[in-house]
Amino acid sequence: MLKDEAVTAPLRLGFIGLGHLGAPIARRLATAGFQLVVYNRDRKKTDALQALGAHIAASPGDLAGSVDVVLSCLADGAAVQDVYLGSGDVLRCARRGTRLIEMSTISPETSRRIARAARNLGIAMLDVPISGSTPAAEAGTLTLFGGGERAAFEASQPIFAAIAKQWFYMGESGNGTAMKLVVNTLLGLGMQAIAEAVALGAGLDLPRDLLLDTLAKTAVIPTALVGKLASAKRHDYTPQFPIRLMSKDFGLILAEAAKSRISLPATETAAAVTSGEAAHGNEEDFSAVIRTMEEQTKTDQVPPAG
Repeated sequence: MLKDEAVTAPLRLGFIGLGHLGAPIARRLATAGFQLVVYNRDRKKTDALQALGAHIAASPGDLAGSVDVVLSCLADGAAVQDVYLGSGDVLRCARRGTRLIEMSTISPETSRRIARAARNLGIAMLDVPISGSTPAAEAGTLTLFGGGERAAFEASQPIFAAIAKQWFYMGESGNGTAMKLVVNTLLGLGMQAIAEAVALGAGLDLPRDLLLDTLAKTAVIPTALVGKLASAKRHDYTPQFPIRLMSKDFGLILAEAAKSRISLPATETAAAVTSGEAAHGNEEDFSAVIRTMEEQTKTDQVPPAG
C-alpha cells in the first residue's frame, strides 16, 4: 500500500460528565458515529450510552489513556481540577498527543492552569464552554467558544459539527471561558429583567396568562428566553439550566469583575436574587426567579384598610 493510501483510524473520543448538558452531547457524538468511551460518577447515567455502543470506563484516568480526544462537561472548577490534576489522573494517564476539550463553565485562570500543565506533557488543551440549554444540546444547536491553540481548535471542528450550530475561536487559553462568562452575564441579567417585568405586570393587575403570552411575542424578549415564559405560565421550572449553576456562574462573573475593578451593580442584584432562590436546594431551572419575584409582589401587597 502506498503511503497516501493509508487508512486513517477512526477518531476515538472520551467523554467525562453526563449531566444536563453532558449526556445529550455524548448521545449526539455516539449517534454521529464516533467511537465513544464515557465516564460518570453515577454509573446509572452511562446505561443509555452503553446501549448506543459506547464503552464504559472505570475511571477518568482509564478513559484518558484509551482515547485520542478527551471531552469533559463538569459542574464547577473544583471538579475540573480534580479530574485533570487530582484524583481523576487524566493528565497523568493521557498519552502524548492527546487532545483535551474542556467544556465546563469555570474561571479563565483555571482553564489556563490546566492548559499549561497539559502543554508541559505534550498535550493540547482547549477550553470550549457551551452556550445553550438541554433542548439545544439535544438538537445539536449549541454555541461554542474556544480558547487555546488554533490548530487544535481547527482539528476539532468535525466534533463541534456534531453538537453545535456555530463555534467561535476566541484566542489564547482561557478566552473561551472568558467569553462564556460575558454571555452568561447577559443571560442572567435578561432572566432577572423578565422576572421583574412579570412582577410589575402582576402589581398592575394584568391577567397573568395574558401578560406572559403577550410578553413572549414582543421584540424585547431574547429568543433564548422566550420559552421560559411559556414554562412559567404552567408554573413549570423543570431544570434545563439549573439555577444552582446560574448562581455558580454569577459568582465567577463577579469574582472576575472584582479582579478587574469593574463595578457591575445590576449583575450583583441579579446574582443575589438567583443565589437566594438556589439556596432553597431545589433542582429547578434558573427561570424560577420569575416565581421569586411574583411571590415578592404578593407578599409586599398591603391589604386595604377598613
